Amino acid sequence: MKPKPILFIIIVVIAVIIVTTFNRGEEPPVRIGATMSQTGAYSTQGVAARNGYLLCQEHINEKGGVLGRKIEFLIYDDRSDSGLAPELYEKLITEDKVDAVMGPYGSTLTEAVAPVTEKHSMVQISPLAATTSIWEQGREYLFMVLPPAELFLTGLVEMAYDKGLTKIAVIHEDELFPSAAGSGAVEHAREKGMDVVLYETYPTGTTDFTHLLARVKESGAEVLGMAASPLDDFITVVRQMKELDVNVKMFGTSGAVQQFQDELGEAAEYAYGLSAWEPSLPYPGIDEFTESYREKFNIEPSFHAAGGYGSCMIFMEAIERAGTLDSEILRDKLLELETNTIFSHYAVDERGYQTANTGVFIQWQDGEKAVVWPEEFATAEPRFPTPRWSER
Repeated sequence: MKPKPILFIIIVVIAVIIVTTFNRGEEPPVRIGATMSQTGAYSTQGVAARNGYLLCQEHINEKGGVLGRKIEFLIYDDRSDSGLAPELYEKLITEDKVDAVMGPYGSTLTEAVAPVTEKHSMVQISPLAATTSIWEQGREYLFMVLPPAELFLTGLVEMAYDKGLTKIAVIHEDELFPSAAGSGAVEHAREKGMDVVLYETYPTGTTDFTHLLARVKESGAEVLGMAASPLDDFITVVRQMKELDVNVKMFGTSGAVQQFQDELGEAAEYAYGLSAWEPSLPYPGIDEFTESYREKFNIEPSFHAAGGYGSCMIFMEAIERAGTLDSEILRDKLLELETNTIFSHYAVDERGYQTANTGVFIQWQDGEKAVVWPEEFATAEPRFPTPRWSER
C-alpha cells in the first residue's frame, strides 16, 4: 500500500530536518592560520601574543563560536625569522587551506608576510605591527590595531617637556619598527623646541652599548629614549648605564613588559615605557580577560597578549557583522567598524591604518607598573627626577 501524499511530505520534511541538524553538528571549525615568534629574538612578545590568540579561541568557543561554528587556530613558530614567516603563510593558505589568517608579531614580520596575504586577497588583522610605512604601499587587506610606531615615545617626550627638560638623546635598533619610533620621537621633540643632542642607530644583535652610552653621557642629555624590538636590549642598556654611571633625569623605552622588572629588580625603578595596554584601563571585558589569562598561563598578561586577544575579538565581531568569511565583505566591514575591545579603541582610515589607539606610558614604581601618561588614564604621578645611580 502506497503512503498518502501528505504522509510522504511529512516524512521527507522530517528527514531533511534530521539531516540538516546532523550536518550542523558536524560542521568543521573556522580554521584561522597565523605564525608567532615562539622562539628567537621576539619570543617574549610572540609567546604572549600566541597565548592571546588561544585564549580568544577558548572564549569565543565557550559562547558558541562564530557563524555557528567553533574557531580553531593553527599557529606555526616563525622563529622570529622574516624569511621563514612568508613561507609559512603561503603554506597556511595553499596547503593547509585555512579559512582566514591573522598576523604575526611585529612590524618586521608583518612587512614580510603582507605580500603573501595580499596576493591571496586574505584579510589580515595585524595585532602588533605599528610602522606607518607598511600601510603606505597601497595594500588593501591589512589592518592595524596598535598605535602608530611614530607615537611610541611620544609620552616620554611630552612628560619631559612638561617637566622643563630641554636636552634629549634617542637611540634605536636598525629595524623597521624601532627606526619609525625613534624618528617619531626626534620629530616630536624638535616640534616642542627641545634640543636633540644625540640621535643614533645601532645594529640588530648589539650586546655592548658602552660606546653609545659614553656618547649619551658626553652629550649632557637629560632624557634618553630608546626603541628596539628585542626586549633584552632595554635590559642590557640599563645594566650598562648603571655600570658606566650614566645618569639621566628620564629614561624611557618603546615597550614595557614584566620581564624588564623581573630581570633588573631595583634597577628597573623610575624607568618609563610605552604600553599599548594595562589592566587598569577602563575597557569592556578587561577584568575577565586578565583573570582568565592569569589562571590559564600563570603569568600576568602583557600588552602583547592583550593585543593578540583584542585583535582576535575585533576579527570575530567583523565576521559576525559580515555574516560570511568572504574577504571582500570582511574588508569592507573592518574599514567601517568602530569598536572597543579589552585592548582599546579600534577605528581605521581607508588604508586600514589605526586612528583611535594612542597607548599609555608607565613608570616602574615599587616593582609595579604605574600608568603615568596620559593624565586621564594615570594611576600615579611620575616620580621625577630619576635619582643618580649613586643615590639609589
